[in-house]
Amino acid sequence: MNGSADTARSSHRSPDLRALALAVVQPGFVGLTPPDWLRRELDAGLGGVALFARNIDTLEQVDALTTAIHAARPGALIAVDEEAGDVTRLEHSTGSSWPGNLALGVVDDEALTEAVAREIGVLLDSVGIDLVYAPVADVNNNPANPVIGVRSFGADARLVARHTGAWVRGIQSAGVLACAKHFPGHGDTAVDSHLGLPEVDFIAPDDAVLQPFRAAIEAGTVSIMSAHIVVRGLDDRPSTLSHRVLVDLLRGQLGFGGLALSDGMEMGGITGAMSLQQGCVRAIAAGIDLLCIGGGLADEDTVLTVVDELVSAVHSGRLDEARLADAASRVQWAAEERQRLRAAAEAGTESASTGGAGAEAVRTGGVGTESIVSPRARAAVHKPAGLDAARRAVVVRGPVRAFDRLTAPVIVELVAPSNIAVGHETRSGISAAAIEHWPGLTPLRADTEEAVARAVAGTNPSDRVWLVVRDPRRRAWMEAALDRVLADHPDAVVIDTGWPGWTAPEGTTHVVTHGAARVTADAVVSLLTEG
Repeated sequence: MNGSADTARSSHRSPDLRALALAVVQPGFVGLTPPDWLRRELDAGLGGVALFARNIDTLEQVDALTTAIHAARPGALIAVDEEAGDVTRLEHSTGSSWPGNLALGVVDDEALTEAVAREIGVLLDSVGIDLVYAPVADVNNNPANPVIGVRSFGADARLVARHTGAWVRGIQSAGVLACAKHFPGHGDTAVDSHLGLPEVDFIAPDDAVLQPFRAAIEAGTVSIMSAHIVVRGLDDRPSTLSHRVLVDLLRGQLGFGGLALSDGMEMGGITGAMSLQQGCVRAIAAGIDLLCIGGGLADEDTVLTVVDELVSAVHSGRLDEARLADAASRVQWAAEERQRLRAAAEAGTESASTGGAGAEAVRTGGVGTESIVSPRARAAVHKPAGLDAARRAVVVRGPVRAFDRLTAPVIVELVAPSNIAVGHETRSGISAAAIEHWPGLTPLRADTEEAVARAVAGTNPSDRVWLVVRDPRRRAWMEAALDRVLADHPDAVVIDTGWPGWTAPEGTTHVVTHGAARVTADAVVSLLTEG
């Protein structure tokens, strides 16, 4: 998008004003089918819908859901938070078939990152998803970051930039819109913006943390998501509400002309200081084009009160109607870009393949298209890059011992508070893969040093013990528990699924997975049972 979209201007009392307000809202909802209120507001002009785990059962069900939404409004942008790795919505019940960003950054193969993103895009497109809230472009230069961590490609800005660009190219080559996040950078924070308002030091236009966003823009990302963070010395307001961040920096300095999308407006970084409705008005006024609402709020009243507040803000002069119209036009432009990218992807597929396996790559779902192959059948054959990336990202330090495949290990999970972005619905970790490998296995869970000690107290020195941990160096009780168990079980395997940094005692088999995707867990189980 070059510059801003053409804006339709109308009087403050225009009957189209409510439609403009609806066009800049992308809410969630509850259920596996669209409720009546959602169909009604889509018909009236709602800009899009955000899907969460609560809306997803099977691929066939998602395909039917998106078809119904698009039938109500063909131009609606259906979005989902499908980063892969730890954050997955389509595969929340099983864990992701693709490793997340840190694993891809560790492998550091840009072609592989692009291939993984394309595989994800093929799956999303096959079930009618238009926009994905990914890739995470944050440089995780604070190892204690409570919300980004393994969702980042790494701590080096140049590496993150290269893989951010590759991920954008891959997903959009499949016809799905990318959304680089969280601008201007959520990596150097120690507060989770779901809960509070983080602050970061001043970010200049040439700052390294902006390199990934520049790379995303150069790769053609259609959208960028704001962060609910304060950039000290630039503005005392959250970036989502900051004209200096969204317009002066993002559009002026970085030259971004696409869709500016908010992070969840119900998050504590916004609603800790004001109402959701006030935040939405201020976000649009500051330069946001599309409001993501519904991670924790997913009802008709929430949507209607936000729309009413936007209309009221125009009437009272708190929000310029031209700004609202400009935002609505950018949403429409993004919907048109989705169709353009989708047509290009289909044309590329048709020219590159004929019949047989080629038919498997034809995307279905979405606006005006009928399914040729079932989503589940198609998705099953599009994961080789994910498996390759997962295997290559697993690092083993210390001895690699070959274990008997028939004998189940004793698995003890050292449980830490989960990342809110992951969602409590998402199944992940080593235990899920081990249970499938050894039916009847019951992993033990412990959240204190004493609980870990009790969990392994009944084992024999000859028993295989797997200790599954996440970021133990950030939790003193975990480090103490590991030291205690390893003293009695020096052959125990420590499997760390978090941000690397813990140093295992010499001689310990220490497996670092760089994330907890299901495909990664499968790779670890295979590695430890095959040698």
